Amino acid sequence: TKDLIDEGITIPGEHRLNGNGNVRPGRLFFQTSPSQPLLPDTLPGHRADNTILECCLNLQETHASALVTLVSKDINLRIKATIVGVHAEDYYNDRTLDDADLLYTGTYELPADFWDTHSKAMDSWQEEGGRTYYRVSGPSVSEWFPNMYLYTTDDSNFEAMVRSIDGETAVIETAEDYRTDRKRVWGIAARNREQSAALNLLMSEDVDFVTILGPAGTGKTLLALAAGLAQTMEQNTFREIIMTRVTVPLGEDIGFLPGTEEEKMEPWMGALMDNLEVLTQTDEGGDWGRAATNDLLRSRIKIRSLNFMRGRTFLNRYIIIDEAQNLTPKQMKALITRAGPGSKVICIGNVAQIDTPYLTETTSGLTYVVNRFTGWEHAGHVTLHRGERSRLADYASVTL
Repeated sequence: TKDLIDEGITIPGEHRLNGNGNVRPGRLFFQTSPSQPLLPDTLPGHRADNTILECCLNLQETHASALVTLVSKDINLRIKATIVGVHAEDYYNDRTLDDADLLYTGTYELPADFWDTHSKAMDSWQEEGGRTYYRVSGPSVSEWFPNMYLYTTDDSNFEAMVRSIDGETAVIETAEDYRTDRKRVWGIAARNREQSAALNLLMSEDVDFVTILGPAGTGKTLLALAAGLAQTMEQNTFREIIMTRVTVPLGEDIGFLPGTEEEKMEPWMGALMDNLEVLTQTDEGGDWGRAATNDLLRSRIKIRSLNFMRGRTFLNRYIIIDEAQNLTPKQMKALITRAGPGSKVICIGNVAQIDTPYLTETTSGLTYVVNRFTGWEHAGHVTLHRGERSRLADYASVTL
């Protein structure tokens, strides 16, 4: 009834300490009566924002002894609230970590004395395929996570992947060096250590979920697509590649787009076309050969919209979520839970290029999944640092 709404609805299980130190149950109130006009007539802005500010000012008038706080993700509304004398705060509960600089990088440089301090009770063996494993114990193991990329910077050039951790003991496997021509993936060779680490995760059958972060030009989409084509077209591990991204424009929205779901998504998938052009560069067959190759690859790559993902299940698919920094944690959960048996999910993005106004580096869905999946034995992450696009792009990303 209206009387119960006016008195406030008790929030089950929620208790707060008031100014006197007494415990009171939390109550949810609705504005059920018109607010008194307390805002200046010259205050610009949206009517909804001004209505919220008027409500806050009326609460301050009614409850002079209480602190009225406006909680909003809209920084413009918070600035206006401060100007008219209302205490305003950001919404902190959706933060996955306090500082984006503390985000897990996925790589670990071994100390110079690593073998001296960790070789006391070390075991080593080889398994099928020439893979070499080590079982090590020591102080560094406490800082490792499953599928972390370990490396040394001395002449040994030792690089390995952490495969499992049991207390203070870890099993590590020597990593494949994808920087050599012998280990190219769909014609692509890694150009630096981080790219080689990313390909180790992308090509691993034991890793179901991979996140790759990095600024523009570090090769995130190219590596993900090359690994997907190799495992779909050559190894037949997956039936097809599914690529999707959130449709947040960089500038003004161009309006509605004609066509089917895939045709509507085409303008948003310029990155796919650009990288396919790199992956199909060949002199064999001339223009006709390249066109036939493009048609063949496109038949195994499906472009899907986020809007129609709810309720779907993808079996034996290689799923690439591009520009994942623009997804909320809830959207990210909805997408990842679409993966069925035999599927692999790749999330790529740059948390420094968030285009949606209500997400930040610490609240992005990409940051959320990197933080939450750290430590799971079937997930891996790597942060790319070196740009490999061009000297102009590298200089611009640093100086602009």
